[in-house]
Parts: sequence; structure tokens; C-alpha cells
Amino acid sequence: MRAIKLGMPIFLILLSFFFLIASINLPKANLGNPNGPLYFPVGLSVFMLIFSAVYLFQEWKSLHIHNEDIKLLLKGRTPKLIALTVLYGAVYAFIFERIGFLFSTILFLGALLFTVNGKKYVVNVIVAISFSFLSWYAFSVLLGVSLP
Repeated sequence: MRAIKLGMPIFLILLSFFFLIASINLPKANLGNPNGPLYFPVGLSVFMLIFSAVYLFQEWKSLHIHNEDIKLLLKGRTPKLIALTVLYGAVYAFIFERIGFLFSTILFLGALLFTVNGKKYVVNVIVAISFSFLSWYAFSVLLGVSLP
């Protein structure tokens, strides 16, 4: 139970520290203030580090409190859904550049919907295809943003 309660704040502290280091190593600007590109990402990383430390402190103080929500999270099909969603996201990121936004999004949403909704074939296919096409249309045509 301790590892679960303290795991996320520790992960967030490490992530914010990584972003802080990456932000500090950004190249300097050639025009204007040379440190201008650093202000926002460094500030955001510092805020994230502070709030993650506060979160860790709060979780550390509440270690003695028995939390039923965490036990419920680890029961049933929830761990399987979390693992499959992370796996689908990794595959989506891998195939996104190779086959493009439209087809990769249809595959990702289709896989996710079939995992969550079960075998509601018609609904899952309609939602995956229509959302992907509407998103593509909104970005490519209406906003003029080039999608891969």
C-alpha cells in the first residue's frame, strides 16, 4: 500500500526534475533576451516540482489512513484496462508517424473502444471512424494545421 500511495508523487518529482534539467539545457535565443525561451518551461518545471513535493508530503502524512479506493483500483478488470491503455498508447505513438494521423487514430480508438465496450461492433466502429474523421477535418480543413 505504501508503494502505491508514494509511487505517484515520487514519479512526479522525478519527472518534474527531468523537465527542469531539460528546460535549463534549452538553447539560448539569438534575438532579444537570450534566456527568454527558458522562462516558461523552467517556471512550469519549478511549479510542478513544488506541487509534487507538497503531494508527497500529504501522502506521507496520510500513510496510516486505510484507503479502500486503492484496493478497489487493484480489483477486477481495472489493472488490465490500465495496462492495455498504456500499451495501446505506446503502439499509437509508434505507428503515428508511419501510417499517419487518420489511420492510426482509427486503430487506437477502435482497440480502446473494443477493450472497454466489448463486442458492440457497430457502435465502436462508428465512433472510432467518425471521431477520427471529425478531428482530422477540424484540424486540417478548418484550422489549417498539417497533420502527419
